[in-house]
Amino acid sequence: MEMTSKMKKRRKIITTVLCFVVLSVCASQCFAQSGTDTKKLKERQYLEIINSLYYYIQQNYVEEVDAEKLYAGALKGMLESLDDPYSVYMPKEDWRNLSDTTTGSFGGVGLSITKPTKNVKGKPAYVEVAQPIDDSPGARAGIQPGDKITKIDGTDTSTITMNEVLDRLRGTVGEPVTISILRGKNIQFDITLVRALIENPSVKYGMIRNTGYIRISEFSNNTADKVQEAIESFDRTGYDSIIIDLRNNGGGLLTAAVNIADKFIDEGTIVATKSRLAYENNVYTATPRKTIVDSSIPVIVLINKASASASEILAGAFKDAHRAYLVGENSYGKGSVQIPTPLIDNDGFKITVAKYYSPSDTNIDKVGIPPDREVTWAPLSEEEEQAFEKIMKSTEIADYVEAHPNMTEDDIGMYAVQLQEKYDIDLTLLRKLVRNQTDRTKKARLYDLDYDIQLNAALSILANEDIRTLTADVKTLKEIETEREAKKAAEEASKEAEEEDLE
Repeated sequence: MEMTSKMKKRRKIITTVLCFVVLSVCASQCFAQSGTDTKKLKERQYLEIINSLYYYIQQNYVEEVDAEKLYAGALKGMLESLDDPYSVYMPKEDWRNLSDTTTGSFGGVGLSITKPTKNVKGKPAYVEVAQPIDDSPGARAGIQPGDKITKIDGTDTSTITMNEVLDRLRGTVGEPVTISILRGKNIQFDITLVRALIENPSVKYGMIRNTGYIRISEFSNNTADKVQEAIESFDRTGYDSIIIDLRNNGGGLLTAAVNIADKFIDEGTIVATKSRLAYENNVYTATPRKTIVDSSIPVIVLINKASASASEILAGAFKDAHRAYLVGENSYGKGSVQIPTPLIDNDGFKITVAKYYSPSDTNIDKVGIPPDREVTWAPLSEEEEQAFEKIMKSTEIADYVEAHPNMTEDDIGMYAVQLQEKYDIDLTLLRKLVRNQTDRTKKARLYDLDYDIQLNAALSILANEDIRTLTADVKTLKEIETEREAKKAAEEASKEAEEEDLE
């Protein structure tokens, strides 16, 4: 389309304004600081251009523009340009603790959640469950990490902000809220949760026969003290091994992970942080005086795909020090450190300032930590998915449990057998669904040995295998990285050779 005279005139004005800014900045800098580094000059120029464009938009855009909107857009764009999912602008509606939907004296559903900032083709910005909080309505309803919340009381979550999500999940204690769940690719069902006041202890512990079991849900200020309390409890009871459960733990404070590792590891590096900023470069080392668990005590660490950040710092330290045996699934792969910073309008941002490295000098970002013994649940077949969706959409289990209060484990087992005649689903999973329903009004179980194959695998290893030899023989993260890179190089060389043969 041919440009009108007005458009030409306006474009000429813009060009003149920007050119004037660039020339004036260059001239002033050249006269004032002839020896200034070119890079610094460019940075100053860009800043001046951004300022000029901001004021030009304010004065010349066809409609009146909200200054806050321009401000937020500029910050959001700058941080997104870093191409780092952990460096983000957080508007004031998001500048609160998004890991807990129940903080404060209001009711919540007890789900730690995340949400993409925008829809991507084929991937709507649904809310994703990071972890249900113990003894919460979400946990008792059987909601699992990785479940997508597609609707809240009928509202599509991909069309609303995180702030609106939180407002809909929170509310008066005792009031219900209905959420629509998408599990995996195809299983969809609704669950009605009754809001409650939630407490989220970061550490729970107990004995499983002669093994001390510690489940860490997050790394907060008091987590290391709670682990200390757990170990002292095991000392009084008498124990010969420890299982540390880091599954579904999305991280938290680096220092908390370091302090816990120091209770088991008596020397050497626990983790190092590296940055172009000198004050962000740190090496955290173990000290014998802080070690309280004797090196003769075998340790197994449970990890899965939702174990991230500080969880991976702890698991990596154990692995590289040959102090623990890792069981479960490959971890998430977050090997960077962020600092959240508040801004002037109850908003803020967080930015990556360093990367962390395991004792063998390995960064696991986007790669994760592989377990020494992989143990995973078998995926549901298409027929099982259909049966599972059908049973979740019905009230059959809830109705039965209500009609049969105080069900024992034998009762649960017998009813599961009845259900299997109607629904083609694994018997263990059916028992789990019934047990979840019977536990809705009870305190959450510390563990479920009937269903938890990863915990059972850990106990079996401790009971039947030479755990000390297994731990001594595990590969460090650096050895795994070296093997991975060598394999990749060999594959690329083979591919190049094949292409040359075709030529």
